[in-house]
Amino acid sequence: MTDERHIISVVVENKAGVLARIAGLFSSRGYNIDSLAVGETEDPQLSRITLVTSGDEAVIEQIRKQLNRLIDVIRVHEFEGEDFVERDLMLLKVNAPPGKRGEIMQIVDVFRGKIVDVGAKHLMVELSGPESKINAMIDLLRPFGIKEMVRSGRIALTRGVKQI
Repeated sequence: MTDERHIISVVVENKAGVLARIAGLFSSRGYNIDSLAVGETEDPQLSRITLVTSGDEAVIEQIRKQLNRLIDVIRVHEFEGEDFVERDLMLLKVNAPPGKRGEIMQIVDVFRGKIVDVGAKHLMVELSGPESKINAMIDLLRPFGIKEMVRSGRIALTRGVKQI
């Protein structure tokens, strides 16, 4: 068995300290969180924590069990083997001298990204989509010189009517 990346959704009570307890659980057991996104759900009393972590099936099962033991956790769901939609959001500032702007804008357009800010020597790009799409655009913009970049962390929902 290999250490694969797993997306886990944790619905929790929207209270102070819940995220700290979850992060502490990972830290105390030596598990790493590769990506983390937290936000209120359709019910303002609940938040959804979407995290990406790595491990074999035994490690992931242990993580699920430990998360379910926390008092403020309502549901834990792993997206393994399911049909789901995932997205990541990125803002990227790239060097863009006037002679190169057209080429950069074409790349952004191909990926259905948006130019959200224009400076004298840079463009700021917004892109959302699966991790592979974002990584592909980063690779194409890297030769121009990436000045700054921030990513939101992955979010995901199961397709259809199933609620998690």
